[in-house]
Amino acid sequence: MVDFKNITKVYGNIPALSVESLTIHEHDCVGIVGNNGAGKTTMLSLILDLIKPTTGLVYSKGVPVSTTDKWKYYTGSYLNEGFLLPFLTPMEFLELTGGLYCKNLSDLDCFLTENKHFYTDDIRSKKFIRSLSSGNKNKIGILSALLPSPEIVILDEPFANLDPGSQSWLKEKLGNLHNSGTTMIISSHDLLHITEICSRIIVLEDGRIVMDTITKAETYNELESYFRRK
Repeated sequence: MVDFKNITKVYGNIPALSVESLTIHEHDCVGIVGNNGAGKTTMLSLILDLIKPTTGLVYSKGVPVSTTDKWKYYTGSYLNEGFLLPFLTPMEFLELTGGLYCKNLSDLDCFLTENKHFYTDDIRSKKFIRSLSSGNKNKIGILSALLPSPEIVILDEPFANLDPGSQSWLKEKLGNLHNSGTTMIISSHDLLHITEICSRIIVLEDGRIVMDTITKAETYNELESYFRRK
């Protein structure tokens, strides 16, 4: 569903990512882990055509993402606060996002009712997004990624700044989406959450894939041991 072919990304003389070949299959749930600067966000940004590769191409459903906008209509994503519009209220932002995917106000209301245990009353307040806590901003971004009922969900550090209850809810939600057939690509520093959710783990180090493994019962301990040595 998503393919990397001969990808490199270089900033000045500093290589950020080098992936000769990588395929993320339909219905995969892939966790991307690595230390700071390993290339995780760079990889996700390339999939979303937010940055251009130095060499190579990224494909979505066999078509280079740089040559079409069609992939945007079946992809939901949230990487950071830059995806939000700080001068809007949460509801204004979600209404705008929903409208881009032909979701009306009734659709949005049903969606929020279905996911009501994930957010606080702030989401329906008149507060601007810029005045919300980091955790609530993260929740709005995640909700906006899930709102279109996308075929592919891409999230960068989704558990950051979330309270324990919200983390538990999100793990269950993402697990259910995976079980229903959604393809997911999730970056996280939280090894426990990522191994609980994802059926496949990719480890990046210095912009290169050093491990690509199917998640097993012992994967969490193997990852902990790997990073303990770093």
